[in-house]
Order: sequence, then C-alpha cells, then structure tokens
Amino acid sequence: MPVSDPIADMLTCIRNAAKARHRRVDVPASHVKEAIVALLAAEKFVSNYKKIEDDKQGLLRIYLRYNEENEPIIKGIKRISTPGRRVYVKNGEIPRVLGGLGTAVVSTSQGILTGQAALQRGVGGELVATVW
Repeated sequence: MPVSDPIADMLTCIRNAAKARHRRVDVPASHVKEAIVALLAAEKFVSNYKKIEDDKQGLLRIYLRYNEENEPIIKGIKRISTPGRRVYVKNGEIPRVLGGLGTAVVSTSQGILTGQAALQRGVGGELVATVW
C-alpha cells in the first residue's frame, strides 16, 4: 500500500522500534531518507545504518543506540513539515531543540543539514523534523 508521507513513516518506524527496544529497524530506502539517517548517525542518535539492495527500491537497516540502562538514545522524534503543510524557516528562525540537546533536521539548498550546521552556513530551508 502506498504511503503518502514516507519520511513520517520512517520516523514512526524508528520511534516505535526504540520504544520496543529493538536493536535494528528496516525501512524502504530513498535518497532523502538515507541523508536523514546519515545525519542521525553523525549526531550519534543511531549507531549505524546500511543500505541493503534488493530487486526493488532497497532497504535501509538502521541500528538504534541505547545507553547503559538499556534506554533508547532517541527520546522523541517529530515530523514538522508535512506534505499538506510545508514549514519553511529562514536562517535566524531555525529552532533550538531542548535548549541544544536535540537537533533540527533542515532540508536546504546545500542538502539535508542539522539546524546548527544550517545556522553556521547561513542558509534556511524546510524544517523536516526534530529529534531529541
């Protein structure tokens, strides 16, 4: 069945897998999803990911991170801009998530960036999601 918002579907899969204490989760792959997961890996919200090729579009296998008490590193993940309501922010309007403890995912003309990286580069864009 086709999904109307594949990015929100991926974020929901990650959120549900973290709450269920799964070590990994598989989601259908795309270039945008891979860029978002690479950003999450660079920010240490997930431990690793890899793309699994198949005869169709492929899969992204995302390995989740947990602390010493077996609690997920990702406490919350929220889709901000949706297909029905796009949210664009200027450079100075990029929100700080939990006072800097979380990160904003921004789709810019220079690629998918964290809110901090977008501020440093002086670009705005579509506010895709927030992660904390």
